[in-house]
Amino acid sequence: MKTLPLTLLCAALAACTAAGPDYHAPQAAAPQQWKEWHGGAAELGDTGLPAGDKPAFARLNDPVLAGLLAQAGANLDLKTAALRFAQSRRQRDLTASQQGPQLGVHAGATRQRQSETGAATRMAAALAPGSRDALVAVLSDPFTVYQAGFDASWELDLWGRVRRGIEAADAEAGAASAQLRQVQLSVAVEVARNYYQLRAAQHEQALASEDIDATLQLLKLAEVRQRQGLANAIDTARLEAQLAQQRATLPALLEQEAQALNALSLLTAQLPGSLRDLAGDRTVPPAPDFTAGLPGELLRRRPDVQAAEHRLHAATASIGVAKADLYPRITLGVSAGLESLSGGGLDDWGSRQWSIGPGLSLPLFDNGRRRAAVQLRELQQQEAAVSFQKTVLGAWHEMDDALSAYAAERQRQQQWQQRERSATSALALAQVRQQRGLSDAQPLLDARRAALQAQRERVRSEAALALRLLAICKAAAVTPEA
Repeated sequence: MKTLPLTLLCAALAACTAAGPDYHAPQAAAPQQWKEWHGGAAELGDTGLPAGDKPAFARLNDPVLAGLLAQAGANLDLKTAALRFAQSRRQRDLTASQQGPQLGVHAGATRQRQSETGAATRMAAALAPGSRDALVAVLSDPFTVYQAGFDASWELDLWGRVRRGIEAADAEAGAASAQLRQVQLSVAVEVARNYYQLRAAQHEQALASEDIDATLQLLKLAEVRQRQGLANAIDTARLEAQLAQQRATLPALLEQEAQALNALSLLTAQLPGSLRDLAGDRTVPPAPDFTAGLPGELLRRRPDVQAAEHRLHAATASIGVAKADLYPRITLGVSAGLESLSGGGLDDWGSRQWSIGPGLSLPLFDNGRRRAAVQLRELQQQEAAVSFQKTVLGAWHEMDDALSAYAAERQRQQQWQQRERSATSALALAQVRQQRGLSDAQPLLDARRAALQAQRERVRSEAALALRLLAICKAAAVTPEA
């Protein structure tokens, strides 16, 4: 009972303020509109995308792509990130287990024998000099000790060492969760990007085949005209060289298709050749319906910024853990049990034994190790703050780069569309002239080839525009959805 006041005092001290600085979330500025923080030409600041006053989303309009995104749940990088998040939660549980009492039970039966020439014989000689040998003989007889009981201990978290440790572990778990979302975003964007590249390569293959057919018809016509003496061998040789050049583009397109198929197989955790059924379609899907939302929401959406902030929080809390190690540790201990020289004596009330009371551990001298640990944690916290600032700045630059690239590609697409319209009109005029007998077949075939080439450029631009839009999705942390 004499130790009770001290115990209660220690328990009251356990509610003391935690050591180290409290964490305050950093504030980052944001523009009102995306174009306010735009670098480069002013005309690239207008993307033509919907105004950012709606929730951010990117909705895809292709059922095949939606199925691939569903299969991407088996992605191995995604599974690795999920396991790391689960590990961070278990690490948090390990840290939190230091909070509160630790309980344990013990039991045992030990056979012992005292030494006849050990330190205990000095006590026998002092207590009974005349009968030392007899007393030593009794003491050295083997005997069995039976024990059973329980122990409890509780380290009072006076300076918040455990509380700060739990705070740091929670922040690390938050960083792991943000990294998991980052992997989910990256995998979804990569699946969509490779799918668009696959369809563009397949569509280009179809157009290249039509282009080759048109050149073959021109070559046959030139050969006929040469035999009739209406053309020379130079025209035929020129068309043969052009045909060889066009045929040389097909292997590159086949390679692009194979690489895109393999990339999709890898992203969905499948073996090469598992997605052969995707080789049939040759149409490029429409670009996603996209809304970027307000600029101020960007930093709250981006997982890398959230992870950097959580790491800053963890580094700040770790300073408190290191500072708490500078102060004494007080542990409350309770032990109770039974001890007897016979198994049947354990139920005897006189066999009981117990102890209760606090224990103190005070660091005095460690060659500056604990002070150095505090300074190290403070430097790590400063590094985490700089890393957060760098991540935020990089996020704004990545978004601006993605918006500029999209605006530039959109302008290029408009020019390719205009070229295709002009080439289509020229083809229609050539068809009319040929039907009326005003020209031979060659102008018609030339116009057809020009229209096909314009169509190929437009298809490439459409695929490139979709890829630029996916880059905006990634920069704005908007996951493509079916």
